[in-house]
Amino acid sequence: MIRIATRNIVRFFILVLFQVLVMDNIQLGGYLNPYFYILFILLLPFETPRWVLLVGGFMLGLSIDLFTNTLGMHTAATVLIAFIRPWILKTFAPRDGYEPETFPRIYYYGFNWFAIYTLILTFIHHMALFYIEVFNFQDFLSTFLRVVLSTVLTSATIILSQYFIFRK
Repeated sequence: MIRIATRNIVRFFILVLFQVLVMDNIQLGGYLNPYFYILFILLLPFETPRWVLLVGGFMLGLSIDLFTNTLGMHTAATVLIAFIRPWILKTFAPRDGYEPETFPRIYYYGFNWFAIYTLILTFIHHMALFYIEVFNFQDFLSTFLRVVLSTVLTSATIILSQYFIFRK
């Protein structure tokens, strides 16, 4: 248990630094923004208590907000996906439930399960983040295009990380 907690704390700091130092400097045409840091919430163990998810989401979003000077936008979006994550996991649970001592990864549950899980939570995160940033529905279609394109880029990056970084 302590080993899992330590691994997640280290992952938290690595993902925040990677997002701030590398991924925030990637912006393709103003529409593609990869937000790799949400991988922290996606990879937390299934048994993670809801309050830990919410506090972790808050701390993650607050860390990104402090580095990017975005005044709570990332915090709101990450707390939202931390709040919705247990419901999404319950909705897409295998018939027999999740195996004990497993994690939400491609290795354990396959590409299709992980891709759907990642796409849904990433889409929710990006919808919240980009519409909070714009804070109106006047440019709904251009903002929605930005949400969709960034969701695809972020999800592809997260799925590729499963093959290159988080191998068994």
